[in-house]
Amino acid sequence: MRNSTFGLTAAALAPISAKKDGVFPQKESKPDLLSVGIAGYTFHHLDIDQSIVIMQQVGVSALSIKDFHLPLNSSQSTIDEVKRRFNSAGISIYAAGVIYMRNETEADQAFSYAKKLGVNLIIGSPAYDLLPYAEKKVREENIRIAIHNHGPEDKLYPGPKDIYDRINKMDSRMGICLDIGHALRAGADPARSVSDFSSRIFDLHIKDLADNSSSDKAVPLGRGIIDIPSLVKALQQIQFKGRCSIEFEQEVKDPLPGIAESTGFFRGVMSALS
Repeated sequence: MRNSTFGLTAAALAPISAKKDGVFPQKESKPDLLSVGIAGYTFHHLDIDQSIVIMQQVGVSALSIKDFHLPLNSSQSTIDEVKRRFNSAGISIYAAGVIYMRNETEADQAFSYAKKLGVNLIIGSPAYDLLPYAEKKVREENIRIAIHNHGPEDKLYPGPKDIYDRINKMDSRMGICLDIGHALRAGADPARSVSDFSSRIFDLHIKDLADNSSSDKAVPLGRGIIDIPSLVKALQQIQFKGRCSIEFEQEVKDPLPGIAESTGFFRGVMSALS
């Protein structure tokens, strides 16, 4: 069912205003009720400069970076240069991932990468038998890991409960990156998952789907079947302090309108519920 109650308005799209000379100037707006970010996969067809321009245009200043923009084997100087480019545009890199870890060498690389990058959160997907080693690295480096659920095709972590059941007795810095689209496709209600697993949810990937048959059914937020108002209410109730990162996955030539609509819709829901 479409979330028509919270249809887009000019206010919902703040801080975006009318386009002028190819740029969307930013407006003054009240702080977001929840912290909004962008999941790096959103920009999988774009380079760093293009990604920066879009983030500035939609007024989002926090990024979870993916390795196509900054490979895991990057030198410290390369990492510093990429950080400088984002920071100089007013954008902070708050997390890295999704990073897959199939053995200890890959886990070591992931934690070394996060340490060089200066982030305290890895969005990860470690193999089952690697979880104790990942917990060991979390304790050694004091870097959290949020395991990402990837839907029914994922042999390891289809939904958030599959993650929670394996980590709930581990170090409290072992948590969940709740991908609400993949969660729904795995049969989990995103809002209920927020309530059920609140102590372990560190990060969210926010998206919408036309139906729950396939991840290829991505649509701009508010045009699909996910109940975003209920999700926001659940996040308010647990006083969520992490990031709600928009992940726009629709395959289009120009993703800016979809990213802007998704960001604006999410902010519109937050505004309506505040």
